[in-house]
Amino acid sequence: MIDRRQMVNREEDLSIRCQCELVGVTRGSFYYQPSGETEENLKLMRLMDEHYLEHPTEGVVRMRDFLLTLGILANHKRVRRLLRLMGLMAIYPKRNLSGLGQAKYIKPYLLRDLKITRPNQVWAIDITYIPMPKGFLYLTAIIDIYSRYIVGWGISNSLDAACSLNVTKEAIERYGKPEIINSDQGSQFTCHEWIELLEKEEIKISMDGKGRAIDNIFIERFWRSVKYDYVYIKVPSDGLELYQGLKDYMDYYNNRLCHQGIDHKIPAKRYYEAA
Repeated sequence: MIDRRQMVNREEDLSIRCQCELVGVTRGSFYYQPSGETEENLKLMRLMDEHYLEHPTEGVVRMRDFLLTLGILANHKRVRRLLRLMGLMAIYPKRNLSGLGQAKYIKPYLLRDLKITRPNQVWAIDITYIPMPKGFLYLTAIIDIYSRYIVGWGISNSLDAACSLNVTKEAIERYGKPEIINSDQGSQFTCHEWIELLEKEEIKISMDGKGRAIDNIFIERFWRSVKYDYVYIKVPSDGLELYQGLKDYMDYYNNRLCHQGIDHKIPAKRYYEAA
């Protein structure tokens, strides 16, 4: 829908009404400008994001209670809406797994008991919320599980599938395609466009079991690193500063930071030695 709205051009001779009809969007959705979140809600989102990194099993009620301990009164409806906006969901077993995304696009988890012995064998992709002084953005990243090397990343202002698709295409173009890509069951990865891209590239599709904390643990650990080591310390003022800061951090993470999980090696060295 966003892509179709962007096709409407005010500079064209054809009227806005006709352009909207041709691309299948309403004029109201074209003219609509989101009002954004209040400063108070942005503060709550930042607090809940930090708390979630330490306590990912806490849902709406516990998050509401956490805010209450800080002297902040927020009802469960407000907390639920903000958590959904941030793309955060408590980790715990739930019923009705097919209720996530589009059920026909949900794929099984392929990494259980799989020995990962080489780069480009398995990549993992995920999206996380990034708080900003006057709003928020989303960071998409792809990690090579064998080496912990970040093969692709990008920032966007929405949770639609476009950013995930672009980051994946760029990573494949630069590093070649992996054998498997693992993701969660979010709507960005349980849609026709995502499945079509990977099947076209003949890449096996793996998805976390709903409510399993360890299925995508390597990218989750990366989120902790990038937020604690950069986002929460530097507090970038706008998207441009965030982009440049993330670019510098990715260079540090890939090329200079030793990782305990890979025998204190640097990801780039491990990736290229075995590639």
